[in-house]
Parts: sequence; structure tokens; C-alpha cells
Amino acid sequence: MSYRGRFAPSPTGALHAGSLVAALASWLDARAHRGAWLVRIEDVDGPRCVPGADTRILEQLAACGLVSDEPVRWQSARGAAYQAALDRLLAQGDAFACACTRQDIERALQAAGTPRERHAAAPYPGTCRPERGGLAGRPARAWRFRAPAQAEVAWTDRRLGPQTQDVARAVGDFIVRRADGLWAYQLAVVVDDADQGITHVVRGEDLADNTPRQILLQRALGLPTPAYLHTPLVLGDNGEKLSKQNGAQPLDLREPLAALNAAAQALGLPAASGALPDALASWTAAWTAAWAQRRPA
Repeated sequence: MSYRGRFAPSPTGALHAGSLVAALASWLDARAHRGAWLVRIEDVDGPRCVPGADTRILEQLAACGLVSDEPVRWQSARGAAYQAALDRLLAQGDAFACACTRQDIERALQAAGTPRERHAAAPYPGTCRPERGGLAGRPARAWRFRAPAQAEVAWTDRRLGPQTQDVARAVGDFIVRRADGLWAYQLAVVVDDADQGITHVVRGEDLADNTPRQILLQRALGLPTPAYLHTPLVLGDNGEKLSKQNGAQPLDLREPLAALNAAAQALGLPAASGALPDALASWTAAWTAAWAQRRPA
């Protein structure tokens, strides 16, 4: 199968240093495999999207020599495909409607004496599962994927090595369509990766714990599972992950090579000089030697 990779930014602001690391890594991996590199704008969360940010992101990528090999896709135009996937999950009994609020979930967990880590999301206790009474006359607020009782998912990350997660214990039945009607990231990314024939996913390490949920959805929908490689995170001065939420500044691309050199350094690649195409070619060769032959077990 021919290699097909992608970079999928959310247009909640311009690219910053951390997002350029993921963009460069995914582009280099595609080039190292002589494959296709696609750009997908993940704009399903409309209220968080900044007007014009998608255009600016594409301009920033182009300034760095990173241009999609195929037309860019916007997830906001893909609602029918996500609905079809949800309909299939519902028909199979792999998804169900949920009426619970966050407060309902917290009360249910407290009543069951279920502890959870501080700052961690509360695992859903299964309140609205059909076998437990379903909606019980309440209106549906969201739709959830039914996590199998024995839902320990194992996969091998090309950088992090063997990984496992018990989805039922860590997350529970997770949302695939939100109470506000918006599509959840987990479902949208799985549907689009399959539809675009993505064979390799290269993205930031902060998304690694999403992988088992996505694998469960892929299995339920009969879709292939890509190979995964999660890149190191770029940290801010406070030691936290650099992100738009904690004030990461947009990339200064008056000198694209300087920004790319910083991203390359975060990936363990040597510094490069000269023309931008030559620098990208030298990093492709270095990436090929370091990563292209590392495959999941």
C-alpha cells in the first residue's frame, strides 16, 4: 500500500512552534517514504475556530515549503459522512444516546465510590446504556461509543514503543457526538483518515492517549488502523506543553529557515543552512535514516 500521511491542524489560531514540529515531522515522514502528504483543517468545533485562521495556517505552511499534495479538506463540510458512521454504530449497538450532564456523571461516580485522578476527565459510568434503562424518558444530549468491557487496546507506536490502555476503565463510553450537536474529534478523525486512505499518522505526543479510542472506532466501523508515530512535545518556559490555550505565540516566519531549524532540533535532526529546499532535502535524508524504517510490531 502506498504511503499516505497528513497534518490536521485546528484553526483556533495560527501555527506556533509546537504545531510546526508536528507539521514538519509528518511532512518528512511522507517524503522519506516517497508518499503523499495531505493537509486537513479540523474545524468541527466551530465555536473555537478563529475566522481566517485556516487561511493563515495554510500560508504559514507554504512559507515553510510544506504544501499539501492534494486539495485541502475541511471537516466542517463532512457532517453527512460522520452521521453515516454514527448511524452504523447505533445500528450495530456500538453507540447509544446519552442524557447525562457533567454533574450527573460526577454524582454517579461519587455514589459508586469510583475515584478519579485530579484534573483527569471523569470516566463515564454507563448510566444511559440501554441495558441500564437508557434515557429513561429524558431527552438525548449526546451520543456515546460503547466501550467493550474488556477494552484494553494494545498498539505499538513507532517512537514510544508498545502502548496499552484499558478504555473502559480510563475513559468509559466516550462521546462521538456532543450535546451541542457538534461532532467529536474521535469520530471525525477516524472517518476522515479512512476516507482519505491515511496509512501513517504522525502527530504530537499529547494525542497519544486518543489512539486506543480511535482504534476501537476503527474496529467497530471495519476501517483500517494506520501506523502511529507521536512526536516529542515542545514545552513552554513554565514546563507545560506549548499550546494556543496557554499563550503560545504565532510563528514568526520572516525567516522560515530559523523556525524550521528550531522544529528540526526538537525532532533530533541536525541544523541546516542554505536554501529552504536544500534544508528540507537534508532533513528528509536524516529522517529516513532515523525513522523511516521504524515500523509498528
